[in-house]
Amino acid sequence: MAHTRYTISELSSRLDVTPRTIRYYEELGLLQPERQQNRRQYTERDRVRLQLILRGRRLGFSLSEIQDMLDLYAADPSEVAQLRDVLRRGEAKLAEVEAQIRDLEAVRIELSEWRQRMASLLAEKTGGDRQP
Repeated sequence: MAHTRYTISELSSRLDVTPRTIRYYEELGLLQPERQQNRRQYTERDRVRLQLILRGRRLGFSLSEIQDMLDLYAADPSEVAQLRDVLRRGEAKLAEVEAQIRDLEAVRIELSEWRQRMASLLAEKTGGDRQP
């Protein structure tokens, strides 16, 4: 069975991310591609790691948190420790997001009430014309 290899441009195109982003993750040690002459060769494992990094970023995890999760995955072949850690971190992140949603809902309500008060005040001052 042949092992799939990707160039940086193939990987960036496949995952819709810039080569610069991939190089940045490499500089941080999140990715460690093989080198052949001066060319990076990314393996299927690198592709999966990059997908996990991108998903983690999309879900709001810091690169440090993502590194910790990836390190656990590498250290525990059974994946039990990683799954427990990801579940714990996911629950904490979900609680953060739910708090942000509550805060945003409160802001939305306050802005709607403010808009209504300002429109009413404007109507009083302009004799019913609510146009700014």
